This record gives sequence, structure tokens and C-alpha cells, in this order.
Amino acid sequence: MAPLACLLKEMGHRVRGSDNPLYPPMSTLLNAADIEPMSGFDIAHLDPAPDLVVVGNAVPRHNPQALETERLGIPRISMPQALSRFFLMQRQPLVVAGTHGKTTTTSMASWVYTACGMDPGFLVGGVPRNLGRSFHQGTGQRFIIEGDEYNAAYFDRGAKFLHYRPETAILTSVEYDHADLYPDPESLLDTYAELAALPPEDGLLVACGDSPEVRLVAEKARCPVIFYGLEEHNDLHPLGPVATAPDGSRFTLQDVEIGEVEIHLPMTGLHNVCNLLAVWAVARRDGLDPHTMADAVSRFEGIKRRLEEVGTQAGVTVIDDFAHHPTAVGKTIAALHEGFPGRRIVVAFEPRSLTAGRSFFYQAYLEAFRGADRIFLAPLFHAQRLSAEERLDLEGLAAELTGRGVTTTRTESNDELLRGLLEEALPGDVVVTMSSGKFDDLPRRLLAGLKDG
Repeated sequence: MAPLACLLKEMGHRVRGSDNPLYPPMSTLLNAADIEPMSGFDIAHLDPAPDLVVVGNAVPRHNPQALETERLGIPRISMPQALSRFFLMQRQPLVVAGTHGKTTTTSMASWVYTACGMDPGFLVGGVPRNLGRSFHQGTGQRFIIEGDEYNAAYFDRGAKFLHYRPETAILTSVEYDHADLYPDPESLLDTYAELAALPPEDGLLVACGDSPEVRLVAEKARCPVIFYGLEEHNDLHPLGPVATAPDGSRFTLQDVEIGEVEIHLPMTGLHNVCNLLAVWAVARRDGLDPHTMADAVSRFEGIKRRLEEVGTQAGVTVIDDFAHHPTAVGKTIAALHEGFPGRRIVVAFEPRSLTAGRSFFYQAYLEAFRGADRIFLAPLFHAQRLSAEERLDLEGLAAELTGRGVTTTRTESNDELLRGLLEEALPGDVVVTMSSGKFDDLPRRLLAGLKDG
């Protein structure tokens, strides 16, 4: 919502808004745009009456301003409806969707198109380091947007990405998530199938062909489909093995115009190689120069909170990551072993979302965490919103992981978890904090504690 407010301000609209108390980076972002948010949801904030109210999906039906907006008859729309209306109707939207990798892929695409002089518009659910901010109106034909499968608003219960008018769509993965909205995997699969059917006949769907679920969804497309992935049966894949090292991944692509292209992606993890393949397929179809693209890729600095190296103290390197779904957890741990070979990987994990804290993922977490050397589990953030049967059994998970040779401690608070890390961290360790939320600023508190200790 904050980046949307800034985009609307750039467009020339007068923007004001209400929210709970804000903190950096959102408060800093709004301040730089000369937008002063009003704290709380007093109905007096609607005086004078605005021409339009944009309602975020965190706002419940009984919110005082939501009720007053309805009573006064002020026009209202959801955030994705606003994006579609003000920014996407006259552009060629590139919508990046999927359970995993959409923030990185959207950021990478935004950077590559920018570096190639295309000046795209973009809106990303993270901050690309090369670009310095998560949004840009742009003057180019492309508007690159991260397509979220979560609902749009209390009055608009469909997935956000269904509003985004994709001329081209990237589908990175399809796995069960957001159990608070989708009662079963099939319902989520149906929503992605709706997305696959949206690009026009002369549009394009770029889909990860390594996933059977993605291939199933892609059958609903009425446009051409390019499958990418690590496996050779895909339309676009690395030629030969991918060489991994602490400085990233190196591999070769076959280009129809210039032949073989050597790629250096300064990011670890084979999942990031797949993300780059998706961007490459779209950008080459748009006619971007492969040599310029390869140079841009070699300079991609990643995204904040995606394997972000926060700092090193007392020989301990601290990494912050957004991983919370079991698949993302497993891929993050594997990428850390590539980036820091031979070092002990210590994981601090917070089951933050309603989905991450569910028993549904118990077996998947057992598999995901097996690559770690030491694990600390924070309490379930939404424990009170889940029934006893729904809650992830952290005690059992810790015991079973320990029994399998990965010492795991379940903690009663984030402060207790921090104390455990400070007591056990050794020079040479890589400590990764994983959460889809703030995690009580654990990475920086850990660095401060290591420095003082």
C-alpha cells in the first residue's frame, strides 16, 4: 500500500491515508514522498471526503473508516484494482506469480529491463538492491509486477493477480500455501489456472517445466507457452551442469540468434538459476540484447531479506531470509551450503504466517531442515488463531529432528532464542534467521550481542 501511495503521488494525485503506527522502511518511504500517514482509523480522517478510497487487504469489514466509506457512498476499490486502473491499462503488464521466487524474479526482471534501457514500471514485494526502491512508474511499455495469490480486500476475495491484465505471465511454482484462504491444494491450483488463462492469444506464459503442477496449470493457457527449468526437456535450460561457488552460479545458455551465452549469476542456489531463466525467456522475446542482459545479470545484487548478509561479528556471519514455506526453507539452506562451503549452518526459524504454523507441513519441515547443522525454533506467531489440531507440533518436530542428528531446540520466546544463539554461536558459523515477518529484529540484535559479548 505504501509503494502504491507513492506511485499515485508521482502521477500527480493528492494522497493521504490511515494506518496503524508505521516504522522504517515504510515510514521512511512515505516521508520521502511527502505523504504523511494519519495514525489510527478515526472517521474524521475522511473529512474532507476523498474522491476515491483504496482499501488494503489487512483492513477488516468492521474497520470504522471502511464502514464510514460505505455509509457516505464514497467510491472504493482494492489495491490491485487501483494498480490496474491507474498503471496497467495502457501498458504491457509482465506478471510474476508462484508460491516461491516471485519477489526475486520480479526484481531481477526489473533490473535487467532497466539496465537494458527499457525504463519499465515496476512494483515489487521487496527492495531490489540495484534499484534502491520497490516501485517505479517508468515510461517504457512494460510494467513488471509481483503477482500475489492472496486475496485483494474484504469485498474482493479473489487473488490479487487476477486484476493485473498480464500480457505476459511468469509462473515459477505451484505449491500449497495460504491455508487460511484456500481450503485445499486443488482450490489454489484452480486460482493459478485462472491466471494462466489470462494472457491473450498473442501474449506469453513462461512456466517452470520442472514442476508437474505448473505444467498442469499451463494447459489452461490460450497463448504460447515457454517452459524453463533445470531439466533438459524444457524449452530453455542450462547447457550442461551449473557450476556453483561462493560467488554465485555459472552456466551456459543456448540463444537462437547468437549461439551459446556464458552466464554468471552472483547468487547461490539452483532456484535462482531458474528465476533467471524465466527472466531471460521474457526479455529475449521482447528483443533485449543478450550481451547487455548477460552483463546486467552479472551485476545483479539481489533483494533485501532474501539471503541478505546482514553482517559478521566475532567470526559469525548473520544472514536474514524471508523463507517460511518448507520448500523455501530447504532451498535456502542448500544455497547457504553453496555460498559458505564447509561452514556450520545454524537456523533460527519463526513460523510466522498462519500457513507456516500448521500441522499440515510437519513432514515437509522434517525434510526441509535436514541440511541444517543446528536449529532453534521460535514460538508459533499465530498460535491463538489455530486450533490444537491445526497447530504445528514444534515439540515433536524438535525431538524428531534431534533424533535424526540435527540438534533442535524449541524456545518459548524470541528472547530465549536469542540467548541460545549467543551462547552457542561459534567463530565460522553462519546463522540464518528465517521469518516472513520482522522476527523482533533478531538478525541485528544478534549482531549487537555478538559484538558486546
